[in-house]
Amino acid sequence: MGPAGLLPVLHRLKTLSFKCTSLSAAAAAKCSSFQMSRADLWVGPTCTLLHRRNITVETALSHHGSELTDREKRLLDRLYNGLVGGQRASLAESITLVETQHPRKKELAQVLLQRVLAFRQQLERQNGGKPVAFRVGLSGPPGAGKSSFIEVLGKMLTGKGHRVSVLAVDPSSCTTGGSLMGDKTRMTELSRDMSAFIRPSPTSGTLGGVTRTTNESIVLCEGAGYDVVLVETVGVGQSEFAVADMVDLFVLLIPPAGGDELQGIKRGIIEKADLVVVTKSDGDLVVPARKIQAEYTSALKLLRKKSKTWKPKVVRVSSQTGEGVPELWEVMLQFRDSMLACGELQVRRREQQKVWLWSLIQENALQHFREHPAVQAGLPEMERRVTQGDISPGLAADLLLRAFRSSQ
Repeated sequence: MGPAGLLPVLHRLKTLSFKCTSLSAAAAAKCSSFQMSRADLWVGPTCTLLHRRNITVETALSHHGSELTDREKRLLDRLYNGLVGGQRASLAESITLVETQHPRKKELAQVLLQRVLAFRQQLERQNGGKPVAFRVGLSGPPGAGKSSFIEVLGKMLTGKGHRVSVLAVDPSSCTTGGSLMGDKTRMTELSRDMSAFIRPSPTSGTLGGVTRTTNESIVLCEGAGYDVVLVETVGVGQSEFAVADMVDLFVLLIPPAGGDELQGIKRGIIEKADLVVVTKSDGDLVVPARKIQAEYTSALKLLRKKSKTWKPKVVRVSSQTGEGVPELWEVMLQFRDSMLACGELQVRRREQQKVWLWSLIQENALQHFREHPAVQAGLPEMERRVTQGDISPGLAADLLLRAFRSSQ
């Protein structure tokens, strides 16, 4: 199809677009120069108010609290008071509120999150500016023994007086959208421990193996008084980097006797690892586990270092006998202390917040693009022409984007 044949398509897409109310230049200037004060943290942002009333972010923040109904205020007060009081039921309900896709409940979730963030900042100031919780990400191929390892480690930590929360992510079915949510059945003893909290969450199609709200769930767990937060991911792959951008320590779990290990695990995920743990080091697998430990120790020396102060280590553990688990925890504490001493841990957390900011912007921008009337009207025709080979996917994308921009 020649350029002349594309003009009617483009014209049809433009005519289907609609006019969208936008912010004035003055309001946009105010928004860009605005800095949020600590007193306004609890009320939370609301884009709908900013867009609808053409006002500054500061006014939207202060006005959002007054728009809450009495029932909503009572709900948020109950969740907040129960959460900071360490009630597991309130934490579970708060995470459910954060994970919802309902527009109004998403706004309420942000109000609750801002209050918890302010509370956490207060705790960190009382702690000398140090983080109140230690975040550990766990990833590994299926069958590596992640759930068994988490249960043994979690029981040991609760025995030492720690409060442990486990955010376990289960893959969602591409066909039905459902998840097995089997982590609580695999962690039977830890799930009954009153000092532990286990929350399985579906990926809901998220590529990174963690849900978009996992980062916010970590904040809620820290506000509830859990000083160790474990985040378990689906598996290993280039798309699993999301968990490394929300934790302090990223641990890669590898089973022994799994074939060519270095070839089976992608290089990118190894470079992200701060610690490599060889699991199932017991019985007949002790010798293969030692071999894998030596191979990974040599391989890590050839990779680019992630940190200036920490050299990744390779350790062996057995979830069945518990051998090596206390020593592994000591290595984890060495990592935390060394990173805190040089200030690298604080810098990493600040960089992670920026990464998640842009991740959420990209996700919401894509959703806004898909739901746009001009795009929805022209998308079926574009998909039909692409599948028939009339136009290239790149040209179809350009036409849809042009229709989207012309209606803004």
